[in-house]
Amino acid sequence: MELTQATVNDLLAQLGPANGYLYLPGDLDPQVLTDLLGGRYGTPRTLVLDGFTDPTVDEARGAALLVPFGDRAVTIRAWAYGNQWIGTGTARDGEGIERPVLVVARREVPEPPAPARDEDAGLDVDWMKRLTRITGWTRPDQRPDMDWAKTESRLGTALPRDYKHMVETFGEGAFDGFLGLNQEPWTSLREDGLLIWAGTEHEDLYCWRADGDDPDRWPVVVRSFDGEDVPFDCQAAEFVCRVLTEPHHRFTLARYFDTHWFMNYRESD
Repeated sequence: MELTQATVNDLLAQLGPANGYLYLPGDLDPQVLTDLLGGRYGTPRTLVLDGFTDPTVDEARGAALLVPFGDRAVTIRAWAYGNQWIGTGTARDGEGIERPVLVVARREVPEPPAPARDEDAGLDVDWMKRLTRITGWTRPDQRPDMDWAKTESRLGTALPRDYKHMVETFGEGAFDGFLGLNQEPWTSLREDGLLIWAGTEHEDLYCWRADGDDPDRWPVVVRSFDGEDVPFDCQAAEFVCRVLTEPHHRFTLARYFDTHWFMNYRESD
């Protein structure tokens, strides 16, 4: 079997949107299939390696992918994609022969908690908690050792705390594989008073209006692909939460996915 993205499309179509799995021909290179899926969905999570299951694997981390194989899974790597888990690797079949496999399973994410307020600070303080729940995020922090002092010195300004928390938590990648999180702000719109913290495949730029000495109060401004500036009276993490969950938001992703995820572009250091 020659593996291409078209082949992968056909295999996933055979499995359908619900739970299902396929044993694939023994001459298929499972690493090639892993690489093709990684090109679509980012860096996978390893559930089983050399027959040993990661002890932290649970329903929130793709355990449903292992159900068809019982104790016969040899190596399984997994991706979250909307309301699906997608996995590939190798497992022993009914005759004990190790073969490549492709498996999908339903993915459910709990409803995020309602936003709370810090009455003393007067600011919403749980948008990052909501964001991790909305995306079903269960990985450890991807970039906990970011040198923000060095970055802020280079930029000549402090940065919003929720943005720094997003980068430390999620690392390099994109929400729903679409909204790419910059690892440090881009300064190409600085003459317009804007710093760019994220962007999309449609060339919308998500920025702050960097006014005032308190970056935690900088509002979000979207510079659209046609050059229009659209202001939002909120911070970055709140903006992402709303884009992911509110179907009537101008820049919504909620019309396309009921369940959301963060696509990793690389492993944490």
